[in-house]
Amino acid sequence: MAVSDALRAQIADDLARAEATAVGIAPPTASHPDLDVVDAYEIQLINIRKRLDAGAKVAGHKVGLASEAMQKMMGVNEPDYGHLLDDMQYFEGTPIDFSALCIPRVEVEVGFILGEDLPGEGCTNDDVIAAIEWVVPSIELIDSRIKDWKITLPDTIADNASSCGWILGQERVRIADIDTGNIDATLTRNGEVIAEGNSSAVLGHPLNAVSWLANKVSSFGVRLRKGDVILPGTATRAIDIASGDHFVAEFAGLGSVTLDFT
Repeated sequence: MAVSDALRAQIADDLARAEATAVGIAPPTASHPDLDVVDAYEIQLINIRKRLDAGAKVAGHKVGLASEAMQKMMGVNEPDYGHLLDDMQYFEGTPIDFSALCIPRVEVEVGFILGEDLPGEGCTNDDVIAAIEWVVPSIELIDSRIKDWKITLPDTIADNASSCGWILGQERVRIADIDTGNIDATLTRNGEVIAEGNSSAVLGHPLNAVSWLANKVSSFGVRLRKGDVILPGTATRAIDIASGDHFVAEFAGLGSVTLDFT
């Protein structure tokens, strides 16, 4: 049984306040075990609409928990999705204030930029290939507004799939010029290699994540549009961050992207 609209609104307020203050809250499902995935997406949308009303714009979407490693790490068995807003974009060479975040982590992702709208229900990988304009090196910054990352699937979905920010590298590669299903990725922190992976870890192929996403968001009346940035999921496990860290994510045949914290 779905929870009430009033409770959805209250949970959305609690999550927004946690993000603004960088003080995590208890998992909503701990107090409200009836909270389900549909409730959680509606809670996510409440906060997204408020940010859009305040002037932000949708820049794209992210798929979360798309790899076996991340699903095991978070104790869930299916992906989720969140919104990428323009005010969530960070840039290489501009350090991020670590103190403004709760418990941030870095994810290494083969990103996509759409050159055409994607169909919704029934979207296939062929549709995705036809729509992608660029393949790009990217990092997603994730953060949980829920204390200690003690989350269930509805908790993270309500929290915009634990998304916090996104960073794109400078390189742009046409999808015809690279095998997106077999890109080796390496993450270095302060000069030390701390994670290695391959894009095949993302639902077997990152294009599977994009077509899943297009179908999933269509059930909530959302479409993936020309110009959208799509982050399909991480090729490695998520990596914890400390103040002052310097990260470099390198992708075979695709270039690199850097990220710094004060």
